Amino acid sequence: MKIWNKTHHLTDTNLILNETFTEDAFFFDIETTGFSPTYTFLYLIGCAHRVGDNFIITQYFAETKEEEGAILSAFLQELCHYQTVISFNGLGFDIPYLKKKCEKYGLTHPFDEKDYIDIYKEVSGLKFLLKLPDYKQKTIERFLGLSRNDTFSGGELIEVYQNYLKTPDEQAMFFLKQHNYEDVLGMTGLIAIRSYRKLFDGAFTVNSTETNIYKDRNGIPQKELILTLQNQYPIPQRVSCQTDAFYLICDGMQSKLRIHLFEGTLKFFFDHPEDYYYLPAEDMAIHKSVATYVDKDFRKKATADNCYTKKDAIFVPQYETLITPFFKESSKDKLTYFELTREFLDSDSLLRQYTSHVFRHFLAAKH
Repeated sequence: MKIWNKTHHLTDTNLILNETFTEDAFFFDIETTGFSPTYTFLYLIGCAHRVGDNFIITQYFAETKEEEGAILSAFLQELCHYQTVISFNGLGFDIPYLKKKCEKYGLTHPFDEKDYIDIYKEVSGLKFLLKLPDYKQKTIERFLGLSRNDTFSGGELIEVYQNYLKTPDEQAMFFLKQHNYEDVLGMTGLIAIRSYRKLFDGAFTVNSTETNIYKDRNGIPQKELILTLQNQYPIPQRVSCQTDAFYLICDGMQSKLRIHLFEGTLKFFFDHPEDYYYLPAEDMAIHKSVATYVDKDFRKKATADNCYTKKDAIFVPQYETLITPFFKESSKDKLTYFELTREFLDSDSLLRQYTSHVFRHFLAAKH
């Protein structure tokens, strides 16, 4: 078994890096000859921990198949000193793989007692925003403007390692070491990608609001509400996304959320239509206590579809019942609206709640 150590200085520390990569956190990445822990082999584990503004990368390399258990045992001893485990798809692959290997060698492990940050898991929930061709580590590094010297993929190195077992070779060992080393090294820069998820999880303040008139594709004037957000964590690369009612732009320390407003007449639907009468001439419903004074020829029993009163105003869309009273175009609509008021625009708490609701809608929508 070979063990390599190298110390690096963190030259570009920032808020998201310092909050994520603490001295109680531990990066790691593994190299295997395939996906199945039963039929494949673990040959290299790379990990890193922080000491002040430095971090130390340690790699455990199995020079023979017989050393698989030894590198796993050495790694587990190091892991015990840290509480937070940071990885790229570790929850999906690395950790389940290592647990099976621990069973094989009768090794106890601390995996069930740790806290986890899986960068891949966080990023894969933001495909609608990042719009990358794939979500491999190297692709995300390129998106962030990070560079590396390693040109191999993990799959390509399987054959390199198999040949190394037959004929140990310094160049082959270098390629194997370098790929894993740069995977671990790259995680310090990769942490910046978490800024996008942090934004969607509420790391923002609403700085200002404004209404605007723009022309749609057909040249028809439309009204919108623009919320300018201060990002708590800098967005590393400009991105944008939209649904039918919302358009979001994120760039640096600022994001802008544009909300399409509805100007016109909407309906407020009453609960318990059995307690109401519908007046066709007025196109509205009134409670039975009042409808008793209306001629029977000019009223009929209300239904869920016509048990409403109407209002003409400027409305804001909402996918959850945040603000009441809420209005709809029809009783079956899931999208509701509330009236745009000065009270809403002047309330920091309501603006924040509303923005968080829009972000939940982006995360849940099928793009």
